[in-house]
Amino acid sequence: MENAVITDKKSVITKNHRINELHKRNLWLAQNHKRDLFVDNAEFLVYHWSGQAATFSPATGELAATEEQRINIGDHNCRVDNGEPFPHTAEMPSKVNGFSLDANNFAEDYAFFLDKSPVVIHPHERIVGEFHWQLDEARFFQYPDENRQLGFEARKLGAGGISFTHTTPDLGIGLKLGWGGILKKIRDNRTRFEANNNSHSVEYLNAAEKVCESIIRYVKRYAEEADKLAVHEKDPELKKNYEIVAQSCRNIITDAPSTFIEAVQWINFYQVAERIIGHGNGYGRLDLLLIDFYKRDVDKGIMSHEYARDLIAELYLKYGGNYFSFGGRNEKLEDATNEMSWIGIEAYDMLGGYNQLGVMWHPDIDKDFWHYACDVVGRHGAGAPTLVNYEVMRASELRSGYSEEDSWNIAYSGCQWYCSVGKEYNDQDLNSLVLLQPMKRAMKASVEKNIETWNDFWEIYNREVEQTVDALVEFKNNTYKWQPKVWPEIVTSLCMHGPIENGRDVTDTRAVANNYTSVNVLGVPNVADSMYAIKELVYTQQKYSMKTLLEALDKNWEGYEIMRHEFLKQPKFGNDIDSVDNMAMKVSTHIREILENKQNIKGFHFRPSLFQFMGHTYAGPMMGATPDGRLADEPIAHGMNPMHGRNTEGILPTIRSFTKINYAEYQGGSFQIELHPSFFPDDKDRGSLVEMFATNFFEMGGVQINLNVVDIDTLKRAMKDPENPKYKNIVVKVTGYSAHFVVMDRKFQEEFVKRVNYQNL
Repeated sequence: MENAVITDKKSVITKNHRINELHKRNLWLAQNHKRDLFVDNAEFLVYHWSGQAATFSPATGELAATEEQRINIGDHNCRVDNGEPFPHTAEMPSKVNGFSLDANNFAEDYAFFLDKSPVVIHPHERIVGEFHWQLDEARFFQYPDENRQLGFEARKLGAGGISFTHTTPDLGIGLKLGWGGILKKIRDNRTRFEANNNSHSVEYLNAAEKVCESIIRYVKRYAEEADKLAVHEKDPELKKNYEIVAQSCRNIITDAPSTFIEAVQWINFYQVAERIIGHGNGYGRLDLLLIDFYKRDVDKGIMSHEYARDLIAELYLKYGGNYFSFGGRNEKLEDATNEMSWIGIEAYDMLGGYNQLGVMWHPDIDKDFWHYACDVVGRHGAGAPTLVNYEVMRASELRSGYSEEDSWNIAYSGCQWYCSVGKEYNDQDLNSLVLLQPMKRAMKASVEKNIETWNDFWEIYNREVEQTVDALVEFKNNTYKWQPKVWPEIVTSLCMHGPIENGRDVTDTRAVANNYTSVNVLGVPNVADSMYAIKELVYTQQKYSMKTLLEALDKNWEGYEIMRHEFLKQPKFGNDIDSVDNMAMKVSTHIREILENKQNIKGFHFRPSLFQFMGHTYAGPMMGATPDGRLADEPIAHGMNPMHGRNTEGILPTIRSFTKINYAEYQGGSFQIELHPSFFPDDKDRGSLVEMFATNFFEMGGVQINLNVVDIDTLKRAMKDPENPKYKNIVVKVTGYSAHFVVMDRKFQEEFVKRVNYQNL
């Protein structure tokens, strides 16, 4: 069997000339900052919200911040920056005819934007479609003042968030219907709503029709451009490529894809059409989506394992940030691994470097495939594919209230989050609760009230946390009221179960079956370490007063070095010490219980995720020094991972601490680990070591592993000499996303090199 050969760590899947040329272009784009993603300020990273900007910063156009102020997250974007703003902004319908907050006004702008977007087909491509601007670079994207004021209030208390993409559409809908079938579905449902005099739904479906028709025109333009290029091309190989592109695009202008290449092309067009609206969706289980197309083409003799692998590799190179899943279980809860699972991971193995794929483990997974996925992680060392625990994810969704019918078809979909495919809009990953702020308010209140016992202090902390959560709930509910008017996600809605049938945008109420609100909780390990130290040194031993502690923190421990040393030497989370680990469980359980007792206006509860995108890097100076002994200029802990350098006993104790938490009660909690290359002896198979580690971790209840194999000292040299060619292609899994190390903002680099670089267990 071909797959068995690839599992050997010395094997190499060779790129042909066509894929090699496309790969070189992809690397050039990354190295020359053509795929960078920005935010305008650190507040957005910490709170996922800022009064200055509604979302991620555009790379071109009217910038809310200067080039010096903006923060480069890295090549975490599928857009290709051409260095110029959208040239037709002044001609946008909302600029000419007037701006209004409604779906039709939005759809007119979207259709104009797509119609004016250039059609570009590069030599060697067989999968086409890319974009240079996002719609928010041309259309006004801002919530009303009432919402902004609630956002400021929430931020002051330690919370924030935007509602924007971060769901998983069911591409199977589009692959079955095609654009013409989706258009018919829109019109049929509109007729039904017209008969019922439901003007709201009729107006929304009018907007959906405009959007769908514009996508059809966009695909048609690609077919026509490929035809022109084929006519004038003299090189036989390039001419053949253009002819293949023309045919596959022409066949899916309105019809559903009927072949494997048409299905892959349809997926790429959908990603482009949707990503123009926003940043951040996952795209489901690629092996299940494509296996039938693949089998039919193999039976017809028009597809091979190798050619399918090339096309999937090309899809990865086109898009960049593909959150696709492989493995997991099927509807009967049997192992879902199939030949497309192998092809999807082999395609990454052929390319290496940057990607966001996920392999979903469960105890019955195909053992050869699981070993191969672990081998790929070990050999490439760039955190891809991400390894995730299907059993815990499914249990988490069931616990939240999902039906058995919806919960089996779950997919790893983003940094740390996952979705029930096509049946969930959960505002994932872009809400934030900074737990250090209510803790510090509780400390001040305890001095004012002359609190003398730990239990009384905990009660004050409890009230402060609830106050912060209440502010977040009020802010989010106001956001949900405005969201379908401010920025309807119409392309996403086309491939969801419910929006077209209900005549409501996916962001609206009563559009899809599941609308829980997920909240990233920032700083749990720091709060746990701090609360434990406070309990011991302030209340149990009464060695220091809370007033003295606040004075020391206010001065960033300057002049209190001995005191800081005592707070630092208290047991820390991550060393398998029950006393402090129990505090971490108490803190995380507490915030979960508070969130789960709150409801959004869509009728669903809030739920926590023990993760934060990149806010831990910038939050330190904003929060100031903390009672765990941390200085103000230091980052805070990433997600539920121990604070940098405090897990001193090795990997196994760290894992034991980490997995004392039941992750089925949360909505994500990735374990970040940086292994030094020396961790793997030359005479040992990397795949076997990663497999053993990952399997044991998942059997202990862990939900996700982001595993880098990297020499931190090499990264430090790269920081000093970023233009050196030998450093330019180093890719790391930063938190939940991958990026080329030398492209990232300096602060991110500095945080990364402070991590523990394990050389043994």
